Amino acid sequence: MSDQHAQKQAAAQAALQYIEDDMILGVGTGSTVNCLIELLPKFRLKGAVASSQVTEDKLKALGIDVVDLNFAGTLDVYIDGADEVNAHLQLIKGGGGALTREKIVAAASNKFICMVDESKTVEILGRAFPVPIEVLPQARSYVARQLAQMGGEPVYREDFVTDYGNVILDTYDLDVSEPIKLEAKLNNIVGVVCNGIFAANQADVLLKASSSGVETLLR
Repeated sequence: MSDQHAQKQAAAQAALQYIEDDMILGVGTGSTVNCLIELLPKFRLKGAVASSQVTEDKLKALGIDVVDLNFAGTLDVYIDGADEVNAHLQLIKGGGGALTREKIVAAASNKFICMVDESKTVEILGRAFPVPIEVLPQARSYVARQLAQMGGEPVYREDFVTDYGNVILDTYDLDVSEPIKLEAKLNNIVGVVCNGIFAANQADVLLKASSSGVETLLR
């Protein structure tokens, strides 16, 4: 087992303290979340709201009821991972392409718990990992031109379609030194559905796993 995978497992284990029987839990998407999903059968959950079809399938395979967010109401807790996180608990997410559903479920939850291994922590977002941007298919070229004018280098994620039938532009070289401002600016481009900067609604709790243990950071 790699040290990184062990850290992901440790972060998932630490997240269990925020889960209670009889709650409807918001569940994210990704490799660290997969470690968490494996641990969920020990709880008597009322159900779970999934942030992607992949997660939904994994939950159902374990016999966990998947609930539509429209009927679940406000969730107590949403647990997810991240591709990058800074000291302010602002994130870049969307490497798996589920950013829009993830952002919706996070916004509909009272507490957003983020689990990462130490490789995901950065000083400034977006320097090592591109900003994923979900775009309506018809607007792909137009949005790409707007992103280029902003100094970005958009790369079309080939052979991938989101759960909502849209495409992803993984955008490199954007200036993410002011994440909240850039998040809003990107969302205002016509044709953009959502972008992978989670700054306006950043994580409330960060569980950061390293070889020396799991550190808890609060917003």
